[in-house]
This record gives sequence, C-alpha cells and structure tokens, in this order.
Amino acid sequence: MENYLSNSYELDIDLSFTPFPVQDLDVVVNGETLELMKNSSQWNKEITRWIRFIKVNKEFKCPKIVRNASQLSLGLELTNDKKILDLNQSWLGKAKSTDVLSFPIIDETSFGVSDECIELGDIVISVPTAIRQAKENNVDLYRELRWLAVHGLLHLLGWDHSNEESLNTMLLNQEQLLDLGAILENEE
Repeated sequence: MENYLSNSYELDIDLSFTPFPVQDLDVVVNGETLELMKNSSQWNKEITRWIRFIKVNKEFKCPKIVRNASQLSLGLELTNDKKILDLNQSWLGKAKSTDVLSFPIIDETSFGVSDECIELGDIVISVPTAIRQAKENNVDLYRELRWLAVHGLLHLLGWDHSNEESLNTMLLNQEQLLDLGAILENEE
C-alpha cells in the first residue's frame, strides 16, 4: 500500500463544525473528549487522516472524484437526541432518534474539476446517544464519537449496510480507520 502520509497526498479539508454545547452535558468527560466536543482542529486532523488513507487504499470504496481531489469540504454537527430525531423524521421519514446521520452530496457518478473543492455532505451525531452507547459498549466517549464520525464519513463516501455482509465489511473498515490514530501516535 502506498504511504498515505507522504506529501504527494496533500489534502485540504474545509470542515464546518458545530460543537456540542458542553454546558448541556449531564456526565463528566475527560479533557481529550471535551476538546473533541468543542474544537474543530482535532476533528479536522482525524478526518484528514481517514480520507488520506482511504484515497490511497484501493480496497476502500471511494468515489473517483474524491480520490482525485486535493480539497474537500464537509459538515460535522454534534447535537442532541431531539434535533437528530427531527432531522431523521424530516429528511428520512423515520420517527425515531439515532446515533448518527449522514447526508451525502456525491456518489460514484459525480464528476468535477480536480482543482475545485468537492463538497461531501454533512454528518450529524447525537452526543447523548453516543454517551449511552459508550456506556453500553464499555468504551470511552472519545472512541464512540470517533466511531460514529468515521461511520458517517463512510456513508458520505457511498458506503451502505443494506445486508449483514456489507455491515460487517463497513464495521471492519471503521475499526481499521480508528486504529490509524494509535499507529501514528506510536510512530511519532
């Protein structure tokens, strides 16, 4: 596999980030998680790392327009259960809350000029649901938020889990992307 960290894979991510109002938290979180919930720079770093890896790893499904792009734009919003329920109902017709929603703009048939900024879409994560799931799965909130963000990102890139096989593949790839952070920290 090509080295996705090399300078030949320059990537500029324009991230529109809506932080979670931390005063609405009903749990205590560590400093690293708190920063993730209110600061876009960590998200920008994570998302850039994930996309650079996906762009050079041909095993990952990724629209050609994204593989060829040097500038990408996406939105990430950390919100509450009510807002994600409202979005799920109004956009997808589902009258229930969920952990993460993705609103992709592109697909495999999308095309564009290689030097223009490509808009991927938006990811919306329910922080209260992430808190509950982290507790249920016995993982920390930091990991759960990143897990949901990478899941949403894969949806923006055209991934779906319409059957058990595609879900398992997607979950394995999510895990691989999350592990990139640990690998890089060990290399630094």
